[in-house]
Amino acid sequence: MPLLRPKTRSAPDWHDYLVARRQKSRQQALVDFFAGADLSPILPIQEAPLMALDLETTGLDPRRDEIVSIGLVPFSLSRIRLAERRYWVVRPHRTLNAESVTFHHITHADIQGAPRIEEVLADVFRAMAGHLLVVHFRHIERSFLDAAVRAAWKESLSFPVIDTMSLEARIHRQSTMARFRRWMGRPPRSIRLHDSRLRYGLPHYHGHHALTDAIATAELLQAQVAGNYGPETPIGMLWS
Repeated sequence: MPLLRPKTRSAPDWHDYLVARRQKSRQQALVDFFAGADLSPILPIQEAPLMALDLETTGLDPRRDEIVSIGLVPFSLSRIRLAERRYWVVRPHRTLNAESVTFHHITHADIQGAPRIEEVLADVFRAMAGHLLVVHFRHIERSFLDAAVRAAWKESLSFPVIDTMSLEARIHRQSTMARFRRWMGRPPRSIRLHDSRLRYGLPHYHGHHALTDAIATAELLQAQVAGNYGPETPIGMLWS
């Protein structure tokens, strides 16, 4: 039985945005993506076509940093479809620095001969079309894909996502109990991907690999829905 009953939240009006964007976009891959992302906010999460997305980047600032790998895996509340996973390594326009190589372990040898992001961008959006994307910390995935689309196609980009970090923040940063913990002087609980997974008894994976982290995010959402919500929860209660 769910432990939490989701409260009514003011979800963004994604429908109007997505309709406007697919009418104005000049890229067919974006037109198809915007059409597929237009899901009803009352759709139960158990019926939603979910896809976990993770990006590895050279840093955290999309104005100067770039994507180096992309991982996608479609899933439902009961199954992760690993056979349909997608993974790309892409070659940034700037030279990799030592700090980013240490972080995501993608080396100069790995990117030698790899395509640029603009060469695979249409394939990425075709793969994502028709799915509700699930990420852990939406400000990376949305911001970096927006920057890539602006650079390659001179268009802007946004889209609805379920952010598993945001779902953890509702419990461990924004709830009455979390505020009481702060009042008592206790440190806030970590909502990073690894620490969030540990709370649900999920296994440890080596992080900072786009495909592995996408799988880890999919498993985390499955656990969050099972433990805190329920399969009938409308996606509009969960997305950002």
